[in-house]
Amino acid sequence: MKHFACGDIIPGCDATFTAADDDGILVQTRAHAVDAHGMPAPGTDSDALVLPAIRTA
Repeated sequence: MKHFACGDIIPGCDATFTAADDDGILVQTRAHAVDAHGMPAPGTDSDALVLPAIRTA
């Protein structure tokens, strides 16, 4: 399992995500980036920050 905490890259955000693999995390974080942080769809701009912060749960 993989785990990502948004607060690791966006101070103050308490959203966390768990998935079987990195791709599963990215699906969730892309939607979160758009909905919670106002990034333009499809939210892939956050991938470069998210990928290095994904941890094995």
